[in-house]
Amino acid sequence: MNNFKSIAALLLLVCFGACKDGAKTTYLPQSTGAINSLVVVMDNQLWKGEVGDKVREHFAASVVGLNMSEPLFTITYMPESVFSGAIQKSRLVLLVAKGRESKVGIKNDVYAGPQSLAIITGTSVQEINANIDAKAEEIIKTYKDLEINEQQKRFKISLNKELVLKEKFGISLDIPSAYKVGSQKENFVWIDRQVPKGAMNLIVYTMPENAFDNDTTFVQDILSMRDSIGSINIPGEDIPDKKNYMVSERNFAPHIYPSEIAGLKAAEVRGLWEMNNYPMGGPYLMYIINDKERNRKLIIEGFIFAPATQKRDNMFELEAIIKTLRFQ
Repeated sequence: MNNFKSIAALLLLVCFGACKDGAKTTYLPQSTGAINSLVVVMDNQLWKGEVGDKVREHFAASVVGLNMSEPLFTITYMPESVFSGAIQKSRLVLLVAKGRESKVGIKNDVYAGPQSLAIITGTSVQEINANIDAKAEEIIKTYKDLEINEQQKRFKISLNKELVLKEKFGISLDIPSAYKVGSQKENFVWIDRQVPKGAMNLIVYTMPENAFDNDTTFVQDILSMRDSIGSINIPGEDIPDKKNYMVSERNFAPHIYPSEIAGLKAAEVRGLWEMNNYPMGGPYLMYIINDKERNRKLIIEGFIFAPATQKRDNMFELEAIIKTLRFQ
């Protein structure tokens, strides 16, 4: 326990102390870890008690908008005594300690690069938990931003060279080469990638500039738009005497957040889709981008069909792709 406190104090010095001589680390090893993997370091007694519960409440909370429960981060817990060597190179690290100070901070590239190391301390369990409650959202955003950058860096190794998005919409996306253009019309492009038991999909289209201007019907207008686009462009299995196409799942209201893509204001929509006459469905992530310069709303949506499989990281990849948006 004393050793843990001494290491925690050292990390506090790193995280909160000023570097007065201006010296900078000239070399750091490459960070490691699967996307959305988090190493949590704390005393075993804390982990098994209220503090561990509080960490799991925030950092292992269910991802919004999925049709099955999956955690924000896959957590690997360890006591300080084994936090050494290769594991210190993990890209995401959360250190929690009970000590003589109450502090929360985030430090980049402590043991490896890129890396985000967050540290939370308190003089009591109650104080630690209060600090987690107060700062978890900020830490999660920092982690997620780093993971988006890491995901984008990984798929930039081999990109799709199709120019259809530039030709039709005047935009470009960094799309991995595994994705192929499956369908294109005057105002609609569908790009997909096959995965085990299903497919990952991206669709792009536009709407008039004044679409969704009525706040009182905003959610209903989004769902109606999706159903209209699905009925025309996203057919399902052939069923005798029935038209089968994608619609929005109406039993669960979509989650909508203000966002920004490529410097433009946008609405982020997370919800579930289904086929109207066939037992298929899954999650979707849509961005409605306010492209005033071109007098339009630009719609980019990612959706997945992969029954009985986890989808967190697939949806995260689609989000990372969409966030590479550039206007040509």
